[in-house]
Amino acid sequence: MNLEEYKGVYVFAQQVDNVLNSIAFELIGKGKDLAEALGAEVTAVLVGSDVKNLADELAEYGADKVIVVDDPELKEYRTEPYAHALASVIKEFKPEIFLVGATAIGRDLGPRVSARIHTGLTADCTQLEIGDFPINPIPGKEQKHNQLLMTRPAFGGNTIATIACPDFRPQMATVRPGVMQKRAKVAGVKANVIEFNPGFTPDNKYVEILKVVKAVSDTVDIMDAKILVSGGRGVGSAENFKILDDLAAVLGATVSCSRAVVDAGWKPKDLQVGQTGKTVRPNVYFAIGISGAIQHLAGMEESDIIIAINKDESAPIFDVADYGIVGDLNKIVPALTEKLKAELAAK
Repeated sequence: MNLEEYKGVYVFAQQVDNVLNSIAFELIGKGKDLAEALGAEVTAVLVGSDVKNLADELAEYGADKVIVVDDPELKEYRTEPYAHALASVIKEFKPEIFLVGATAIGRDLGPRVSARIHTGLTADCTQLEIGDFPINPIPGKEQKHNQLLMTRPAFGGNTIATIACPDFRPQMATVRPGVMQKRAKVAGVKANVIEFNPGFTPDNKYVEILKVVKAVSDTVDIMDAKILVSGGRGVGSAENFKILDDLAAVLGATVSCSRAVVDAGWKPKDLQVGQTGKTVRPNVYFAIGISGAIQHLAGMEESDIIIAINKDESAPIFDVADYGIVGDLNKIVPALTEKLKAELAAK
């Protein structure tokens, strides 16, 4: 493999029903940082049927080019045709780096594509940067420069691993949604579109979709919330979450929770924050009755302001909190709610 042939940072721009997933914009934002370090460009790869109209939106968020793979076989997501599409793009255009969102689709698609093109894949990354590998020089071993250093939690979040792929290209990673920052949208930018179609011949590996049933849910996506009121095991019971609901109602916030709450059956998985849940970045994060295990911190430590309420003054959550209150949440939260109500009524 001639590594010099591979240039540029490519990102998979996931769309469903002709609506782009926000992970596409997050990947472009991080891709721009990586590309600037390499003196390269960012190319978004848009796969679907009748999706060319989405290309300009990708450009508005920073994509220098957009490769559009448009075919009726790509209307709904199916592993085989989508893997064929991305593998064909990589073989044709030879990107140095290829990023995929660690969504349900991305977790299925990324490993299959990497296997087809015989390269490595680091899954569920929380940090990406350009640097030297090995990070610390080893006597007798060549230190390669301008490598993609891919960082992810390992061993249940108890340690952090930084991984590189120095001998194969592209360097591939799936990236956890909500971790990377998308850039400010620049309205009116027109995309530099490259149309590419490798051809699709259905075979016995193509799944036939008989019916699409969309789940109906009234649960708000906590990744979009500006204020989160999050409860942990310390709340005590599903019924006691009522005091968090009351606080959230006053603030116009969304209620979320820790893994312990989901495991106890008090709240659904969609509301879980943490390594095995969702990564959030709200303006304000209330951590109520949450001890602050490293697995939970991985999902919320980038919040702008963290307010912790816990009766245990040595709880790890206080190490990352901007404001901390030590005491009984059953007294503090209702008092805070009433105080906020009074303040708002006075305005």
